Amino acid sequence: MKVFRIILSITLLFFADTVEAQQITLLQQGKPTNIRGISVVNDKIAWVSGSNGYVAVTTNSGKTWAWQQIKGFEQADFRDVEAFSDKEAIIMSSGTPALLLKTTDAGQTWKINYRNIDTAYFLDAMDFSDNKHGFVLGDPIKDKFLLLETKDGGNTWNNYPNAPTASKGEASFAASGTCLRVTSDNTIFIVTGGNAANVNKLQTNTASWIQYSIPILKGQAAQGAFSIAINNKQMVIVGGDYQHDHRTDSTACYSANNGKTWQSAHVFPAGYQSCVEFINDNKYLSTGTPGTNITIDGGNTWAQIDTNIFNICRKAKHGNLVLLGGSNGKIAIFKL
Repeated sequence: MKVFRIILSITLLFFADTVEAQQITLLQQGKPTNIRGISVVNDKIAWVSGSNGYVAVTTNSGKTWAWQQIKGFEQADFRDVEAFSDKEAIIMSSGTPALLLKTTDAGQTWKINYRNIDTAYFLDAMDFSDNKHGFVLGDPIKDKFLLLETKDGGNTWNNYPNAPTASKGEASFAASGTCLRVTSDNTIFIVTGGNAANVNKLQTNTASWIQYSIPILKGQAAQGAFSIAINNKQMVIVGGDYQHDHRTDSTACYSANNGKTWQSAHVFPAGYQSCVEFINDNKYLSTGTPGTNITIDGGNTWAQIDTNIFNICRKAKHGNLVLLGGSNGKIAIFKL
């Protein structure tokens, strides 16, 4: 028993020292946009997207940004962005009309590659397995989640023929573009909330979806799983209740066996979290309106490292740059 207490004390000290070393530094703010989309290409290049038709790109690790309000789309809410270079990016506008725009010249021109004026269409998230193959998730229509697919880098989009079923009152959240994740082998993961909190998983070479119930707050329209992050067979999900964002119970869970079984966190993040991102090893970063949290043990134990409000945190596809975004055009960097 004494040995156990000594080991526990050492572990807690190590955790505290590790958390203390984490730092979030504000890069800029003051733009009339609420950032919910970030795509970090590498340690230099990243794009952000937000409300009121705003997008921006950096080529120097976030030190400076080239902003634009896209002409003709001043009312669009660009809740997700997928970037492939400093020249090429796709942005997603959630509401009516539901839109997918693409640029290949660093935003000098944008082409509408998907437009739907049906008010039932509301787009939640976008993710790609590579530069060509990607998916967009939307709210359920007639008890089926909307799922769009592209195989040509976002130039054309088609309804995916095998979308998962949604129960009554179940949906996904367009909070950070991370309720949908697509792995490099084209396995699709979708997390949900509302009256149900589930993970829907599909390997695109199979014919059916697998659904796992997860221990995340649910039962109300503002409750559920908001974001999933994946590292091989290890997965972390965060969420909660965005209308009561300081409620800390059942806001995070994790799996160590590719989503087959899920465990609640032992120590939860400090309130509702809208996004979680894998950093390295067993380290994950999450953020939301009550602040930013970190775990260094795969999602079991969380500690708050910042109290500023952010919607999203994303790491470079090829590199270590980690950026956060929020309201008023706020962009910050997470330094390891």
